[in-house]
Amino acid sequence: MTKNIRSSTLTRTRLITAASQVFASLGVQGATTREIARVAGVNEVTLFRHFASKEQLLKAVIENALALQIEALAHPETWTQNLRVDLRRYAKLYNTMLEAQEDLIRTFIGEAKRHPEAAKQVIQEAAQPLNEKLVAYLKSGQKNGIVRPEFDPAPAVDMFTGMLLAGMLCRNAKLNKNNYSCDEYIDTCVDIFVRGISLTTVPALSGSRQNN
Repeated sequence: MTKNIRSSTLTRTRLITAASQVFASLGVQGATTREIARVAGVNEVTLFRHFASKEQLLKAVIENALALQIEALAHPETWTQNLRVDLRRYAKLYNTMLEAQEDLIRTFIGEAKRHPEAAKQVIQEAAQPLNEKLVAYLKSGQKNGIVRPEFDPAPAVDMFTGMLLAGMLCRNAKLNKNNYSCDEYIDTCVDIFVRGISLTTVPALSGSRQNN
């Protein structure tokens, strides 16, 4: 029984990895379950034993990409309630995900207007838990008197993650002509964001980078 479970888990992992590659190269519409199964080295029947549809595979791919960040946000006791420390940790994890999934992200952006509604819904639902956890953190900060109470955390989270996404896309496309590092960009994003949402005076950054 244990051997069968291990084999099933390995097959599922191979399918998710293959799906990520195929979605990145062919797009959501161009990818087929037949091609995903071929890249994974299994037959299509095996694929459908694990995933009922291409949309389910797409959701699994996105959830897998976000797993590191979701796990990091899953334990409230790990948050220090220091906005700069917590949000920099989050930003570093989020940037790690962006870097690892760059091809897939660029494909989604390029196909955004062509995605079927079902695929759009899958993408939104898969990413929702991650956004909700960061929104919940900011709402907790509002209750604790460290985050300004008058703003809506939801668009603030979108703005923060949007800055990180834009930085990754420009940096890896060699559009950044300025002489600053990825860490310096992340520190600046965090500093600007924290200063905008903090209810109290935020001390200036010490040096060009904060320690991890």
